[in-house]
Amino acid sequence: MAQRVYLETTIPSYLTAWPSRDLIVAGHQQVTREWWRTRRSEFELCISQFVIDEASVGDAEAARERLVILSPLPLLDVSDAVVTLASAILQSGVIPTKAARDAAHIAVSAVHAVDFLLTWNCAHIANAQIIKKVQAICTEQGFPCPVICTPEELMGN
Repeated sequence: MAQRVYLETTIPSYLTAWPSRDLIVAGHQQVTREWWRTRRSEFELCISQFVIDEASVGDAEAARERLVILSPLPLLDVSDAVVTLASAILQSGVIPTKAARDAAHIAVSAVHAVDFLLTWNCAHIANAQIIKKVQAICTEQGFPCPVICTPEELMGN
């Protein structure tokens, strides 16, 4: 069985966006496109309604392109356990309340025992200063924390 990867919203956003003038963002976009082209078929990809909701906002044409990419992917259920875990993460203060959706992405992927959470959100998700704390909260709540990483970290050999 293939390992499962939860795609946080930055992945389809970077995948479909016009090339950025910001060199770092442009690099992330290129790595994302390379990962999508060369590695995505090795994994079972999944998302949640949170990703659909975020991908649906903004420029109508850009949103349409993101949703086309996401449409074939299975949606993981947002259960009571997801809400409880996201609340625990927020109550700990490790992720600020203003970033509640970020805690929800982590919670969905943990509750559904997804292997990897793929993101470019390094402020509140793929952040070395918070990952251990998030892992501890997931464990305390009885769920395995996914490996939280960027496409660059999941490129393989």
